[in-house]
Amino acid sequence: MSFSSPPDWVKDAIFYQVFPERFENGDPSNDPHDVLPWGGIPKGNSYFGGDLSGIIKRIPYLSDLGINTLYLNPIFEARSTHKYNTKDYSRIDPTFGTNELFDNMTRTLKSNGIRTVLDGVFNHVGTAHDAFSDVVANGASSKFASWFNIFSYPVHTPQKPNYECWWGYGALPKLMVSNPEVKKYLFDMIALWTGKIDGWRLDVPNELPHEFWKEFRQLVRTMNPECYIVGELWDDASSWLQGDEFDATMNYRFRTACLDYFAYDTLTASKFDHHLQTTRAMYSYENNLAMQNLLGSHDTERFLTLCKGEVWRLKLAAMFQMTYLGAPMIYYGDEIGMKGGKDPDCRRCMIWDEKHWEQGVYQLYKSLITIRHNSPALRRGSFETITVDDKKDLYIFARRWNGHSAYVGLNKKRQKVEVTIPVHNGISFLKDELTGETFATRGELLKFTIPGHSARIFLINQE
Repeated sequence: MSFSSPPDWVKDAIFYQVFPERFENGDPSNDPHDVLPWGGIPKGNSYFGGDLSGIIKRIPYLSDLGINTLYLNPIFEARSTHKYNTKDYSRIDPTFGTNELFDNMTRTLKSNGIRTVLDGVFNHVGTAHDAFSDVVANGASSKFASWFNIFSYPVHTPQKPNYECWWGYGALPKLMVSNPEVKKYLFDMIALWTGKIDGWRLDVPNELPHEFWKEFRQLVRTMNPECYIVGELWDDASSWLQGDEFDATMNYRFRTACLDYFAYDTLTASKFDHHLQTTRAMYSYENNLAMQNLLGSHDTERFLTLCKGEVWRLKLAAMFQMTYLGAPMIYYGDEIGMKGGKDPDCRRCMIWDEKHWEQGVYQLYKSLITIRHNSPALRRGSFETITVDDKKDLYIFARRWNGHSAYVGLNKKRQKVEVTIPVHNGISFLKDELTGETFATRGELLKFTIPGHSARIFLINQE
């Protein structure tokens, strides 16, 4: 495999993002002293006891859902619920477990066919980090003084920082990665974990220089030629996707298009298609296949909340997400219809009582994941717009790969719609993978209906 290409396995990935503190409390013995009862309304620094043991406990759930790649928000020692203020990169946070438990978790995940991607936060650390604590204690004479950009001494409290920090947040002092000592320290920490995982999701990577990421890629891909590298870049990521830095980005532009089309009704079908075309044109075909296509994350309001609770909108967006170009990522709980506003409300505890699930949403996600796993065209195929009809609010596209094809039709209208599309391969009928209904072809034309607020998915798999 070329170092410049994304790893091949990502084309087949179904990502599942877990905010560890809120997924499952599998070991109450490591709970923080101020832990709250599971399921409460989260505030900025509320602890509910989620941990690695909880993830291990729920591996059967992930496997049954069809997940094959787990992306974890930060798990290294830090004094917060979110763990983006690292205290010690070499240690799993004690409220999550131990380094040995992490190794056990990744082995168990791997034995169940699930890869592990970790969140890498290398732009800044927390004020509890040993290096920063030393600067606070010893001022300019600290051997770590050059690790940070200190404007004056003594160092002030985080409420009034007199040092460079991420977006002015004093709790997150910025590391000077141009300092060789800092870079060596970070690369040593990165090397400590890279051999144990399958990929890195990189936090605020636009805050660090390109040269840092080029060296980062050489390090991790030398250690693990199939290590996936995805950056948190909300806008145009093309500068980082030239083959020498990242494989893909968290595809927030995809999310924006889906919100505007499926949730807000601010895009017509043709404008939705144009937005998708424009975004795809920015990146190579291989990068597009490796994109992490999300509808929500720990940094956003829940998709169903933004749909004002209209479940059909989430369902239609999920149908598109699971059939579009790129690797879909589910934010934990979206598959059961969880709701939540802005951070921290989007980080509620996972609901495990099935009586409170949107069962129709859950069953749809399971079906869609199975359909994607069964279709090489959906995982690896090209993208071709077939029909765009603004009046009918109809969007139909095809995916093709090595003789395999998929046809997907989305109907946003309340009423059913009749559709005729050209098909090839000499087939006599096609079955809708969602309902099992079959439709006969006439020559090279397929005529069918799409129910209101729903979709049809047809697969042609030629082995």
